[in-house]
Amino acid sequence: MTEAPWWTSAVVYQVYPRSFADSDGDGVGDLPGLTARLDHLQRLGVDVVWLSPVYASPQADNGYDISDYQAVDPVFGTLEDFDRLLADLHARGMKLIMDLVVNHTSDEHPWFVASRSAKDDPKRDWYWWRPPRPGFAAGEPGAEPTNWESAFSGPAWTLDETTGEYYLHLFDRKQPDLNWENPEVRHAVHAMMRWWLDRGVDGFRMDVINLIAKDPALPDGAPIGRGALGDGFPHFGTRPRCHDFLRELHREVFGDRRGRYLTVGEMPGVTWEQARLFTDPARGELDMVFQFEHVSLDHGPGGKFDPEPLDLRDLKASLGHWQRALAETGWNSLYWNNHDQPRVVSRFGDDGRWWRESATALGTVLHLHRGTPYVYQGEELGMTNAPFGGIDDLRDVESLNHYRQAVAAGADPEAVLRGLRAMGRDNARTPVQWDASHAAGFTTGEPWLPVNPNHSWLNARAQYDDPRSVFHHYRRLIELRHALPVVALGDFRMLLPDDPRVYAYTRSLDGTTLLVVANLGGDDRVAVVDGEWSAADVVLSNVDRVDVDGGRIALGPWAAHVLVR
Repeated sequence: MTEAPWWTSAVVYQVYPRSFADSDGDGVGDLPGLTARLDHLQRLGVDVVWLSPVYASPQADNGYDISDYQAVDPVFGTLEDFDRLLADLHARGMKLIMDLVVNHTSDEHPWFVASRSAKDDPKRDWYWWRPPRPGFAAGEPGAEPTNWESAFSGPAWTLDETTGEYYLHLFDRKQPDLNWENPEVRHAVHAMMRWWLDRGVDGFRMDVINLIAKDPALPDGAPIGRGALGDGFPHFGTRPRCHDFLRELHREVFGDRRGRYLTVGEMPGVTWEQARLFTDPARGELDMVFQFEHVSLDHGPGGKFDPEPLDLRDLKASLGHWQRALAETGWNSLYWNNHDQPRVVSRFGDDGRWWRESATALGTVLHLHRGTPYVYQGEELGMTNAPFGGIDDLRDVESLNHYRQAVAAGADPEAVLRGLRAMGRDNARTPVQWDASHAAGFTTGEPWLPVNPNHSWLNARAQYDDPRSVFHHYRRLIELRHALPVVALGDFRMLLPDDPRVYAYTRSLDGTTLLVVANLGGDDRVAVVDGEWSAADVVLSNVDRVDVDGGRIALGPWAAHVLVR
């Protein structure tokens, strides 16, 4: 039997450095701050740190707009600081993967500065440039080369006055898209990645990597509503050329060193059929993908900022389907939170009366699926959404653009704010709550984004010595993955798919069966499952009272049990 890859039993911890820990009092997290807090990650027991971008950047999208791939932005420190962090992580037995953003660069990257300088510049074709739509003059309404809408609202094209042509940006106007059809672009990206591997990093999380292959014809998309903008996704999302590009990247960057590194592709809109191709080891593309189906289930008719209550049956159908789809070929990534998602305990849990119970129940349900779990900073503490007072409290470009556009179109400002408070990305970006002191111990200065006021009681220091804390529950979940092969490699079977409150499943491997059963609601429930189980089989629970009688398991509000026999 082939030995399973190391990352099947690993747990990844995402650090959003701007909000993790500040060492110099300027209110922005940095690399020395992260290094000083590695004891926290070691105590938690994680295996890999995924570091969100620390490259040189104008920070239009908080670092996902890169102006120099081989430099650290001064706000985060220096390359020497990075090297010290990496050495310390390796000394502690942990790995580090970099966040790689190569669908686009900053408009201040030297590549784009050259590209926009003249139509005949050698780097002109490194980006997507097009003249105005036929029959229109540059700058006229509707003159954009296609009707595609940007992910951050408005047209996906911006006119550059220097040459009178438009450049494509699927995200912010300061994030022009690279033209991967140009082999020079691909070779430059490969060389940069090899440079980081030679420096010692252990892999890459690749941002929106399924958007790198555009249809060169750049056709219009289907109209969105009654507006002039259209949905261009069919023309740039997960196109067949993307597989070609990723196979080439894997071959040119990793060569025969396969298995040593971790590669993760963030892929909006990816289907399980596509994911199985991307993660099939025989194809040599990626180890796993991030898919978004399960974190889109509460999006209402108006999109993500029009949330509606989650139906647990939909969640079970979604996650269960992905478990089955990648059971034989490929691999799942498991996550509730990241820098783009609101806090799960506020989103799918109860961050009031049942805060601790719901945070730990949701963690239990997620972590014991088949796949590699990702913990986003503060999730292991049960951090919640923030009580943003108004639009002036927000910093995220997506939220600000949405508010401006929605209000201009006549939407009620308070209704728009409600959606942003629930689903905005700033919820994930409030500083990590280390203790009850000023700014939660994140900084000695004023934090770039206000600290959640509940840090007075919700913080790491308060949880370290509490064996019932969210932190220690997450620590024990990670221990189970490390200790029990059935967690990493067992088969998956969903139970009670039609129960609107109970989430239950089994994992099985070599005669060992693991049962996860959780009540994801505030009322008492009873779960009836196959087999003869007893309280003696419980290896982890988030509550003190365990009532197991054969196949009948009584569950209090947000109770979660893990049983093994």
